[in-house]
Amino acid sequence: MTQHVSPPREGAGKAPSTGELPVWRTAVARADVRALSLLGVLAVLVVIGGVTRPDEFLDTRNLQLVLTQASVIGVVTVGMTFVITSGGIDLSVGAIVALSSVWATTVATQEYGFAGILFTAVLVGVGCGLVNGLLVAYGGMVPFIATLAMLASARGLALQITDGRTQIVSVDGVLGLGERDAYVLGVPPLVLVFAVVTVIGWLILNRTTFGRRTVAVGGNAEAARLAGIDVRRQRLYLYLLSGLCCGIAAFLLIILSGSGQNTNGNLYELDAIAAAIIGGTLLSGGRGTITGSVLGVLIFTTITNIFALNNLQSDVQQIAKGAIIVAAVLVQRRTASTT
Repeated sequence: MTQHVSPPREGAGKAPSTGELPVWRTAVARADVRALSLLGVLAVLVVIGGVTRPDEFLDTRNLQLVLTQASVIGVVTVGMTFVITSGGIDLSVGAIVALSSVWATTVATQEYGFAGILFTAVLVGVGCGLVNGLLVAYGGMVPFIATLAMLASARGLALQITDGRTQIVSVDGVLGLGERDAYVLGVPPLVLVFAVVTVIGWLILNRTTFGRRTVAVGGNAEAARLAGIDVRRQRLYLYLLSGLCCGIAAFLLIILSGSGQNTNGNLYELDAIAAAIIGGTLLSGGRGTITGSVLGVLIFTTITNIFALNNLQSDVQQIAKGAIIVAAVLVQRRTASTT
């Protein structure tokens, strides 16, 4: 009687191929390389600053200043990272920061003290985010157009509220947070707030269903809808989150400058988008990294500080930023074409 022997399964009894890695390991490796590259760029900038202006750049107060300035735009960038990851864009973040800061520093608002200023700044930011979200998610407007309209409107309203004047803050509780006496172990309170926002943003994007839905919507909105995700509601939440970050950043800016001005947040939208892009967030959506965005913010802030210490003109600084953005986008396209 002949015994039937089943043919071996494909790949059975063979050692796993070492030439191919699981998709998730490849993604992690690529992210690690990107983060290390950004850290390398930041290290080079620190060396350049230390060589050109050793006494000034490496001074503790200057380093604290760099981190403090990075905190304001950094909080905005965290919100922007979520929006871009979902395939959207928010051009109004700078204007929302301006509107939130001036609305929170009016005489009427300051009468309610610290809580009144903080509440107003956050409320105005969330309110603007709500309008953006409704226009994009339920109004069917292209994010570029909707947020561009908010940019113009918020700037105009901020100018109308201030009448072109600087509104000085007189609330001691707010001004005190900008003093060195308020530092915790040498760390400014603004930096601590930025760190908390960064950690929360990282956890939400990488460890929650909300983060996975954000990536899914950015990768393929129709597939996400067919998978049961309410795409419109998700987009609304994302613009609310962006507005919330703008409100927090406006409050930090009030602490930093001790005033509210209609010119606050100028070009924040460009800096936030640029920081997110060089950090590894895909402009087309579907991939985002909070860690990379934060490193991008630190790189741009350090460049600005080095240029200021060396008395270099701002136009050269903008050219350098533009070159970095172009290089980052080219690297993204090359990476995407090889995957």
